[in-house]
Amino acid sequence: MAKMSDDKEKQSTDAHRSHDEGGLMDLPADPDAHLTAAEKAEIDRKLLWRLDWMLIPWLCFLYLLAFLDRTNIGNAKIAGLGQSLGLTTSSYNATLTIFFVSYAVFEPLTNVLLKKMRPSVFIPITMVLWGCSMLGMGFVTNWSGLMCARWFLGLTEAGLFPGVNYYLSCWYRRSEFGLRAAIFFSAAALSGSFGGLLAAAIEMMDGIAGRPGWAWIFILEGLFTVIVGVASFWMVYDFPDEAKFLSEPDRARVLRRLKLDQQSSAEHESFQMKYFWDAVKDWKMWLGMVIYMGCDMPLYAFSLFLPTIIADLGWNTSIVRAQLMSVPPYAAAAILTVVIGFIADRTRQRGLCNIVVSLFGVAGFAMLLGSDQPAVQYAGTFLGALGIYPCISNTISWMANNIEGVYKRGVVLGFVIGWGNLNGVVSSNIYFSQPGFPEGHGTVMGYMAVFLFGGSLLMTVLLRQENAKRRRGERDHWVQGLNEKETEALGDNRPDFFYTV
Repeated sequence: MAKMSDDKEKQSTDAHRSHDEGGLMDLPADPDAHLTAAEKAEIDRKLLWRLDWMLIPWLCFLYLLAFLDRTNIGNAKIAGLGQSLGLTTSSYNATLTIFFVSYAVFEPLTNVLLKKMRPSVFIPITMVLWGCSMLGMGFVTNWSGLMCARWFLGLTEAGLFPGVNYYLSCWYRRSEFGLRAAIFFSAAALSGSFGGLLAAAIEMMDGIAGRPGWAWIFILEGLFTVIVGVASFWMVYDFPDEAKFLSEPDRARVLRRLKLDQQSSAEHESFQMKYFWDAVKDWKMWLGMVIYMGCDMPLYAFSLFLPTIIADLGWNTSIVRAQLMSVPPYAAAAILTVVIGFIADRTRQRGLCNIVVSLFGVAGFAMLLGSDQPAVQYAGTFLGALGIYPCISNTISWMANNIEGVYKRGVVLGFVIGWGNLNGVVSSNIYFSQPGFPEGHGTVMGYMAVFLFGGSLLMTVLLRQENAKRRRGERDHWVQGLNEKETEALGDNRPDFFYTV
């Protein structure tokens, strides 16, 4: 039945596209109109391949650094940060909390700034600023200094993750975006693996220039981020209508791909408050916020406390070994994240992917909560990682697929991601009862079961119902009396716009 439904949806969409290309507003002339279908497909394949190589690798690298810089405090903790600064459990958790407060408060604003300032300016500036904040953390001498540095780290990092997801959604078709978002987010899992290895190596610098090993983790990683941020002025490109690496024929091809995918994302429009209110009144944004908090809070709880959890397993684990043992769960999560991105793009069943994958996470944290055997608990960290990481990028792709309009999508992604990150405050304050961390594991499991699993199930049901109404023509009255431009301005409220379920 699901396949038949998808086939009908595809036929309806194809019919709309072929009805009258000239009816689409501002559709560029086809530079390949004289070519055969096979020749057009080959040109499109090469164009997509070029976009991937020009955009994805550097953006993945930037997010690897961002996630490394926000979570390396977990590695610094078991390297002696707490003892050096005299941190208690509550004061350490406060340093984690303050990051998420500034991060979440400023996140909804960043996509508007990204659009107005251009990606090639906004993203490098934020990188240089957060690199300086990270560098400063290596020279703090007390808890107050660490709190200040973490506040500014959250403020300056706020623009990257929602900004890049919004940016990529303005380059790719809806059926192509999920895999790219998954590859981009897999950098977060890789940063967990890389962070453990790097921290184990940097700790060997303990005592050099009178600085402890934990300080060198912050100093070297912050300095490297500043250097990469400066290089990003030349490595980050603007939106399709302005990107300098595109020739005019290629620019027309990119814009046509987006237009024929029923997207207005490539249009050069100015911000109006109408787009903000359109986003706020859309029920999908609020349910998306619920779903995203169900995987984002567990993400931060896992990434911030995994080294501590492993050190607490009961094995005779040295600090370096605890750092190294945190690598395999992240590596497994990175692989599954990309696999799920590929599957979700091909099947267009993003909700089902969330539902199934979230059960891995619930099972993993149940193992951590219910067993006192180190081997079982370590296996639980694998399932926990597998259940969290793929759902982050899949949820963002799901929301981006189903919100149409340049600024509306930017506002929705800002709110969804900002609310998820605000729940990082919860993740910072639930791991305190050793041994076993029952409150922490129980809270994470509850978030994944209720918000991620339950929210994804509800979203899937509601979107299927709405698609069915549109196929039956029950929404056609929304466009009565409207001209082509007014109809296109409806975005995802157009009766011929079918949601990705």
